[in-house]
Amino acid sequence: MYRMHDLLERNRIWAERARAEDPGFFSRLSGLQHPKYLWIGCSDSRVPANQIIDMNPGEVFVHRNIANVVVHTDLNCLSVIQYAIDVLKVEHILVVGHYGCGGVGAALDGQRVGLADNWIRHVKDVKHKHRAIIEAIDSDEIRHDRLCELNALEQMINVCETTVVREAWARGQQLAVHAWVYSLRDGRVHDLGLSIDSPAALPEQYEPALQRISDDREDR
Repeated sequence: MYRMHDLLERNRIWAERARAEDPGFFSRLSGLQHPKYLWIGCSDSRVPANQIIDMNPGEVFVHRNIANVVVHTDLNCLSVIQYAIDVLKVEHILVVGHYGCGGVGAALDGQRVGLADNWIRHVKDVKHKHRAIIEAIDSDEIRHDRLCELNALEQMINVCETTVVREAWARGQQLAVHAWVYSLRDGRVHDLGLSIDSPAALPEQYEPALQRISDDREDR
């Protein structure tokens, strides 16, 4: 376990190494950020957004919470989405779940974790909505994987339903919303097959994506 002094020392070494490898790195980083992507993901320490998609600092705007949940009353998340769209002019919003998610597992098994139970309730709502898919699966591991996918799918839908996204589409702003799930087992991202860039695209893509999840009986 690292002490605070160790962390500061590691920061010093990293900063010196980064400057030696790229003398202009911090000069560029201190300028205005112009990311094209907003990543909405889980707070899990094993899921670092920039590293997973091999992007440099400044290239991805990031919001994280337990189980990558998007709630219409969460002003924190909504403010991030609004800033990303209206100020940064991002072109893609990536809602990214991950297999092996502890929050999804707690929702699936009814495990009590404390105050976060209130937050995880949103994932339980996804489980109840798609109970037929979940209950048709015998394997606990695959059931967990499918709920991770279903949760990413439904949270992506929640993003599409926000007033900020709808207003951006109404004024013709270039913006697409995607649902992904990251695998801790091999480091690969699985695209759930949705790329929503208008209100009309949502009903066209939702049911086919849901059917693919329902038909899949393999673990990730």
